[in-house]
Amino acid sequence: MNSSPNASLSPSPKSTTSGLLDQTALSDLAQRLVEAAKRAGADSADAIAVRGVSQSIEVRDGKVEESERSEGDDVGLRVFVGKRQAVVSTSDIGGDVARLAERAVAMARVAPDDEYVGLADPSLLAKQFPDLDLLDPQVPAVDELERRALEAEAAALGVKGVSKSGGASASAGIGGMVLVTSTGFHGSYLRSSQSISTVAIAGEGTGMERDYDFTSAIHGSDLESPASVGQRAGERTVARLNPRKVATCKAPVVFDPRVSNSLVGHLVGAVNGTSITRKTSFLKDRLGQQLFDKGIRIIDDPLRMRGMRSQAFDSEGVATRKQAIIDDGVLTTWLLDSATARELGLSTTGHAHRGVSSSPSPGPYNLHLEAGQLSPAELIADIKEGFYVTDLIGSGVNGVTGDYSRGAAGFWIENGQLTYAVSEVTIAGHLLEIFKSMVPANDLAFKYGVNAPTVRVGELTIAGR
Repeated sequence: MNSSPNASLSPSPKSTTSGLLDQTALSDLAQRLVEAAKRAGADSADAIAVRGVSQSIEVRDGKVEESERSEGDDVGLRVFVGKRQAVVSTSDIGGDVARLAERAVAMARVAPDDEYVGLADPSLLAKQFPDLDLLDPQVPAVDELERRALEAEAAALGVKGVSKSGGASASAGIGGMVLVTSTGFHGSYLRSSQSISTVAIAGEGTGMERDYDFTSAIHGSDLESPASVGQRAGERTVARLNPRKVATCKAPVVFDPRVSNSLVGHLVGAVNGTSITRKTSFLKDRLGQQLFDKGIRIIDDPLRMRGMRSQAFDSEGVATRKQAIIDDGVLTTWLLDSATARELGLSTTGHAHRGVSSSPSPGPYNLHLEAGQLSPAELIADIKEGFYVTDLIGSGVNGVTGDYSRGAAGFWIENGQLTYAVSEVTIAGHLLEIFKSMVPANDLAFKYGVNAPTVRVGELTIAGR
């Protein structure tokens, strides 16, 4: 996964392209930190170094409003003395390695015992590093980012009914990580990213509405065109004009792909190993049970080519793999790092994530709900009255009980057709009932870190006027 193509991110005078993409110095630093920790008295240790560089342009009304660049390296050292651990971090990568290691070991010696801490089992560490095509050698210059943002804004303003711009932006960046452990693991990767977004405003006075669209990708060639992003933002905004409230009722609810991925997110939050060990998840006793209809599969795939969150090893060096979290409707696994796995008497699933100043914790990679058989039109064709949700507001989801309540906006469904815009309503139910009744459409597209097609849910309470 190590790559060092000849690219440019409009480097500052103090940096060079080769310097940005060459992780040799960070790898050497991580190795020296681990060795220093052992000399200072640590039983074991790991070091993580993170590099990030990004450039973004924001425009409004045809002019550049903000241009921002960030660049930096950070390193973190985790040490273990018996069953005690400590983490220290610094952005001073030229600092005194021995002093940092001694400080970490001193902190560990006075930390409380934790029987579950420790490095990952060496037998689980990644030994192969497939090329997942995560680095685009063609990184756009500042003037290209400006062109993209201006084109997106102009396309939004060109939609009939759009009254003003809410701004547009374009960005590009490169991020990387190096991980070294005292058990012999040494791995690194670099990942690029590019994005375009725009916000449009329609209407006047108290009748104004806004909406947005964006595209993001690892490679610039996978981005949608700025014009299409702007046009969709404008069209979505105009469609939201003159919204109505609906009477409180129970009815089928259909989630647009922009928001249906949130249902996958609620599931994954509930099967996170940290929630399970703390017994704060409504799914804590549901492993191996049928949660969804037969045929439903929810996949986590860290090895997807050009995936937004792809990587061949986790933050403990454990090899990652494609897994079905839900298979034929059945919950098959928790998401675990080494510590939560030990506490549950299981093996890590390779889902450890961490920053330089924290110990690992579980988290997902590229998630998706597999597509169904029906088109979105077929999915709503038999709905006499229902709600098509395009926007969710607030975070009224209780992970302990599974109760679900969120503000929503979208369109009312009558006789299988989208009719008028709806806003200022609340949809409510329970996640177990939502999961059981979910029916996915066939329009899955990979645009985000979590992806889902259009999804129909049997019946929720819709609180309106």
